[in-house]
Amino acid sequence: MHSLSSSGSSALKQKHSGVIELELRDISQLFNSMDPSPLENKDLSDDVEEFIVSWSEEYRPDQALTLRIYLQECPAEDRTELVRNSIHNYFSYRANLNHLAFRRLMRRGRTSLLIGLLFLVACLVTSKLLLGDVQGTWARIVRESLTIAGWVAMWRPMEIYLYDWWPLRRKSRLYHKLSQMPVQMIPKAKK
Repeated sequence: MHSLSSSGSSALKQKHSGVIELELRDISQLFNSMDPSPLENKDLSDDVEEFIVSWSEEYRPDQALTLRIYLQECPAEDRTELVRNSIHNYFSYRANLNHLAFRRLMRRGRTSLLIGLLFLVACLVTSKLLLGDVQGTWARIVRESLTIAGWVAMWRPMEIYLYDWWPLRRKSRLYHKLSQMPVQMIPKAKK
């Protein structure tokens, strides 16, 4: 469940704020029950994370988001700040993990590029040294095979640098945005 409401508090007064609404029985449904950490450092439950992330992807990347949590059973004391910090900490942690994955991917890309270039050069040099200017069907087949093998070795680095990096960057920006979104807790009856 989600809705849109107008956001008039910033310089971007004409933009709409995306509201992600979540209905729960109580606060404990937000968090992974297996995580023994204090509330402020607990992991969100997989279902809650998937729900928040999937709805946030429905909005434009530059659109502000707000999370509204409707509770059927509200705690005796107001725990909004604690829940807000917990959600912010969780998505900040996810952004950091994603950043590490991006750095590992770039490192793998550099290694793959070096290996691919070395293999390509080795194939081209081997082709030139073994075959020189030899003509004929078999020479052409071997020459073309070595050239193709060299370029196939470049497939992985090209895949990393052309396609694999940008989904990680987009996800990292999304997690960063979620780590700063306003969080409201509202008793279900007041919805």
